[in-house]
Amino acid sequence: MDKKRVAVPLVCHGHSRPVVDLFYSPVTPDGFFLISASKDSSPMLRNGETGDWIGTFEGHKGAVWSCCLDTNALRAASGSADFTAKVWDALTGDELHSFEHKHIVRSCAFSVDTRLLLTGGVEKVLRIFDLSRPDAPPREVDKSPGSVRTVAWLHSDQTILSSCTDMGGVRLWDVRSGKIVQTLETKSSVTSAEVSQDGRYITTCDGSMVTFWDANHFGLVKSYNMPCTVESASLEPKYGNKFIVGGEDMWIHVYDFHTGDEIVCNKGHHGPVHCVRFSPGGESYASGSEDGTIRIWQTGPLHYENEGFTENGSIRKVKVTAEEVSLKVEGFHISDDGKPKARKKQGRTDARKN
Repeated sequence: MDKKRVAVPLVCHGHSRPVVDLFYSPVTPDGFFLISASKDSSPMLRNGETGDWIGTFEGHKGAVWSCCLDTNALRAASGSADFTAKVWDALTGDELHSFEHKHIVRSCAFSVDTRLLLTGGVEKVLRIFDLSRPDAPPREVDKSPGSVRTVAWLHSDQTILSSCTDMGGVRLWDVRSGKIVQTLETKSSVTSAEVSQDGRYITTCDGSMVTFWDANHFGLVKSYNMPCTVESASLEPKYGNKFIVGGEDMWIHVYDFHTGDEIVCNKGHHGPVHCVRFSPGGESYASGSEDGTIRIWQTGPLHYENEGFTENGSIRKVKVTAEEVSLKVEGFHISDDGKPKARKKQGRTDARKN
């Protein structure tokens, strides 16, 4: 039987409803981590390299639309349909803060210096919470023209980026004045906006378009029309020579940044792809789908599979050594009072691992 080259991802189960957001931490002394948001109301933390489950953050009472980790991966944040944004201890799973809102929170982001949390949602208000003074009222940036879909920080936390669900364009806000200083015009509403790791580019998706903008001068760099409606795109962080796209066709497309030519098309999800993100080193990328799974794909050489023998997207079994197994510890568990607790272990690394 002939062999063909197909990508076999690591498949991460655990969510019971669609996965709507993914976020990779930077590389830390303990490695890098992946957090996922789902409509099942329970964000999950995983080892970013292996996809191994580390813990689940329990406490939201509605769909979780957004999630992120701070620069050191010590804290997690999530925005939910229960009208709250929560901050969690990423080592123990404990809820640190719960910030009440008046409507659904669609997006959240830690500042690079980790002191601030930015939120936005259906209220059409951008809020900045000072995590050193969690009981203090948040600062409210000038009212957004529409319901907020995405938020991000750039320019060393001096500028805020936001997009809306009900109108096109990406708005850049000056943090000091709280005013819009620039609008990046798009034809449709922007469903995904990512600031590149080196701070040079803003990657946006609207309709079937993937667009790259100069993050410093805000000029158009490149724009590509995809074959279907896309929801998310991510630029390779190390070399910036390729980008990934996910959308309604259920496939993960890899394209050349300079030419727009398709390099790889990965199949395996059984529902529209809502989010795609490159790992911090660019060696892999993750996709989250309506089918409730996360798939981690390797950027490097593809694996060989017998044609017709293994369905593309089937689970790959990973072999580990006895030493690796001995280093694993148990993750979070739910105590009798219903609150998430960590097993008692010594040291940051032990507390991290499942």
